[in-house]
Amino acid sequence: MTVFGEEQLARLIRALPPAPEGWVRAAQELPLARAELDQIVARAEADAAFRERLVADLEAALEAEGYERTTAVLAALRLRLKSK
Repeated sequence: MTVFGEEQLARLIRALPPAPEGWVRAAQELPLARAELDQIVARAEADAAFRERLVADLEAALEAEGYERTTAVLAALRLRLKSK
């Protein structure tokens, strides 16, 4: 295995092209999205009626509560609610 020093790693990283704008934006939005997902799942765990609405029609339940309904949010919630 090759061992790189800090300066060599810095040179290699500088040589890389910049990250795509979409990746940068996603990385900036991720903590907020993750917090919102945690909030929705916690509420579903504590509120059986809310959970039933989410399971019955996820998009409609989120819209009724004013939550964002992006493809990524819907996919993450489906996964997390399925595993609970």
